[in-house]
Amino acid sequence: MSRRLPHDGARLAVFCSGFGSNFQAVLDAVLSKKLKAEVVLMVCDNPKAYALERAKKNNIPVVLISPHLFAAREAYEKIIVRILKSQQIDLVVLAGFMRILTPYFIHAYRGRILNIHPSYLPHFKGAHAIRDAFESKAKETGVTVHWVTVKVDAGPAILQRKVKINRNDTLASLEKKIHAVEHEIYPKAIQRVILRLRSGLR
Repeated sequence: MSRRLPHDGARLAVFCSGFGSNFQAVLDAVLSKKLKAEVVLMVCDNPKAYALERAKKNNIPVVLISPHLFAAREAYEKIIVRILKSQQIDLVVLAGFMRILTPYFIHAYRGRILNIHPSYLPHFKGAHAIRDAFESKAKETGVTVHWVTVKVDAGPAILQRKVKINRNDTLASLEKKIHAVEHEIYPKAIQRVILRLRSGLR
C-alpha cells in the first residue's frame, strides 16, 4: 500500500504472544501523546499471554483466536485480515508475536507491518537473538525496528540502536538492557513511519 494516512493519528493493531511489554510501551507513548496514534485493538494467539491483562486493564479490545483451530495458516490470517480491514487499521505493529506471517498477510498489509527485533540486524536473526549474541561473546548487539517482508528478519530497517555487551553482563542483565532500548525506540520508529506515510512516502 502506498496511500497516505487519511487522518491525524494512525490506527494501530498490536500483535502479541507473550508478556506484552512492547505493547505497553507503545500504549504509554500514545497516552502521553508522544505517539500520534490510536491503539485500536490487540491481536493475540496465546490465551495465557500476560499481554491480555495489559489490554484488559487499558480497555483495549482483543482479538484472541487460536491458530490451531485452522488447518492452514492462511485460513487463520484471512479472518484476522477481515477484522483489521473492518477496523480500518493503518499499521500492524508486531510486539513479541511469535508466529511467522504468510505471504498472504504480508501482501494484504504490504508496507504497513512493523516488527521489533532484539539485535542489530542483520546480525543474530531468529527467535533467540539475545541469547545468541551473549553466547557468541560479541562486544555489542542492539535493537532493530524493521519492515516485515516475506523473508524473516530481513526487511529494511526503520530505526536501529546498538547495545554494548560488557564483560560483567549476564544474560539477564543483557536482556534488561535490550528491553529498555526496545521500549524507547519502538514508539519513535512508529511515529517516524506515521510521518512518512502522511507525506506519501514509505
